[in-house]
Amino acid sequence: MFASVRTICKGVDDSFVQIVGIGAGFFTSVSLLPQVFKVYREKRAEQISIAYLITLMTGLGLWVVYGFLRSDIPVIVTNIFSLAVSIVMTVLGLKYKHR
Repeated sequence: MFASVRTICKGVDDSFVQIVGIGAGFFTSVSLLPQVFKVYREKRAEQISIAYLITLMTGLGLWVVYGFLRSDIPVIVTNIFSLAVSIVMTVLGLKYKHR
């Protein structure tokens, strides 16, 4: 299956592949921002799962390591940003969880 996908994608321009990767990283990175703004604005975080955020941060940290191992700047940058947003969300979640 993967061989056929590689065959189909073989003619795709590298610039297009980079754009798709950066776009995917951008939207993934900013996906948590609306929740961060909501929790900060309302000062309430009862529905936030800290376990989810810790799991997410573990995955993001591994993506950063993977990016360094592959020397893939878009993977590194977008996942560091996602990790930072997740850390902010975790801090806000812990701060406002029991108010």
